[in-house]
Amino acid sequence: MDCIFCKIIHGEIPSSKVYEDDLVFAFKDINPEAPVHFLIVPKLHIESMAVIEPSHHALIGHIHSVAKQLAEELGIDAHGYRLLTNVGKDGGQSVFHLHYHLLGGRQLKWPPG
Repeated sequence: MDCIFCKIIHGEIPSSKVYEDDLVFAFKDINPEAPVHFLIVPKLHIESMAVIEPSHHALIGHIHSVAKQLAEELGIDAHGYRLLTNVGKDGGQSVFHLHYHLLGGRQLKWPPG
């Protein structure tokens, strides 16, 4: 597979790991948009939210639980943070492996772009 996130997960491309368990891998974004900006990526290759199936529901819930845990550990939970996933080209998705951006550590603006 020629997926950059799969290669990061398998250690073929270096990254700044934030977290890892059996289901997900989290690493710092190489172009951070906030003081805290990392990606949470399922180890299972899923192209995007557009192809989520009922069998993925527990995994999506787990990603959200990990995001909450990491926000607490990094001390950004009290003031707020943003958790988002881009879906498709028009939605801003540039890597077609499901991933969530977690951003925080400053006042975030809306709309984002």
